[in-house]
Amino acid sequence: MFFYKRGSKVRPSQSQYTEDSIDGDVVQETRKNPIRRWKLLVGFLITMICFIAFGYGALSYASTPTFCASCHEMAPQHATFQVSAHNQIKCVQCHIKPGGKNTIINKVAEAKRVAAHFISPPTQVVQKVAVNNENCEQCHSRNRLVTATGDIIVNHVGHIEKGIPCITCHRGVVHAKVVERGISDSFTYQAWTKENAEKLIGEKFVKPNMGTCIDCHERVNKGKRPWKDPAYSLTDVDSDLALDEKDPSIEETPEMKAGTPERSLPKNTQKVILEAMGQQKTDTKLSMQCFTCHQEINTPKNHSGRNWSQAHGSNAVKELGECLNCHKDSLWSKKLQKQDIRKLLTEETKEIIYEKTIAAAAKESRGNYFCNLCHAESPENHKDRHTWLFDAHRKNSESPEQRRSCFVCHDNEKPEPGIETNAPSDVYCEFCHEGDFPGEPAF
Repeated sequence: MFFYKRGSKVRPSQSQYTEDSIDGDVVQETRKNPIRRWKLLVGFLITMICFIAFGYGALSYASTPTFCASCHEMAPQHATFQVSAHNQIKCVQCHIKPGGKNTIINKVAEAKRVAAHFISPPTQVVQKVAVNNENCEQCHSRNRLVTATGDIIVNHVGHIEKGIPCITCHRGVVHAKVVERGISDSFTYQAWTKENAEKLIGEKFVKPNMGTCIDCHERVNKGKRPWKDPAYSLTDVDSDLALDEKDPSIEETPEMKAGTPERSLPKNTQKVILEAMGQQKTDTKLSMQCFTCHQEINTPKNHSGRNWSQAHGSNAVKELGECLNCHKDSLWSKKLQKQDIRKLLTEETKEIIYEKTIAAAAKESRGNYFCNLCHAESPENHKDRHTWLFDAHRKNSESPEQRRSCFVCHDNEKPEPGIETNAPSDVYCEFCHEGDFPGEPAF
């Protein structure tokens, strides 16, 4: 045993220090032991590498279409993506704004959605955030002036500089507007296979709808900037209704003035059609005429004839299908009609062939805004009521075949209360001719 004087600077030997301080000074021993120190450092580095690799792998997998498809409520979106022109890129290239910071923010939000999937999965996936123009411009040039078909002139850079999101026009390019069409809820998940997607998409739902262009141009002519409301560019169909309800400038259409029930299309459609026909009543900032945007499609030559307004009925009988290529309500409305997915899958897509009869033309025209634009107004030859009633009226409605022309605009019987009629006029035949024409019209 060793004794030391107080104040002596002599220290114990290494062996003594180790034996007496094993429990209290391991750190000190480690510092003196380089092999053990390197073992700890290597272990720490391996752990960090594994952690980073796992995190990167998880992040990469969470950015793949396969991960998105792992939730059953994403079946419609994934199936449409697979058959779209964008199926070679990842979902995140469109749905996450470029930049690492945006990726991290999105993944945090995505973790919440994954949790919601297990707790209370949504019955329908509805996009809440519009795709940013910056995402589109990673692949697409803003300098395009003419569409790929070569027909439509669109100044893309002019739209972008005004702040209009690409998605305002192109919102169906990948997912074919399945939400708006009502075919993407929980009852349809099993139907969304890659094979069925071909039947359910349809070219007209992928390409921009003419009604979208017309709706936006018509609002701009009223001094509005509808794209400033983010909901306008998304597929939430209720947003269109909300915008119309706030619009104080909506005018009564001839159909409304005639006293017939309103139908489901926008109230201002007829006024918009007039503008598209070149009959604009007020100063406009954006022309609505066909040739403003179309290079190949224009007003047919036979429409410019002097007697066109009187002769067009006979033309409609002969070539109704061609008339409806332009004069179809769905073309003029931004809002799409709801569809039945069962019919889309079971019914074969066939070209509609119309009968060349007055009855077929009358049936189509009665429910058509384009036709009602004029049919809701009294024709010129009706306006001298005395002459019309007691001369031409009698002579032109003697046979059932002649009366079919009358039924284009008029009901035979008085419409039942609460039952919708698509007659553009509220004048009906039995007001004077009660029981004279039973069973007519036989559309």
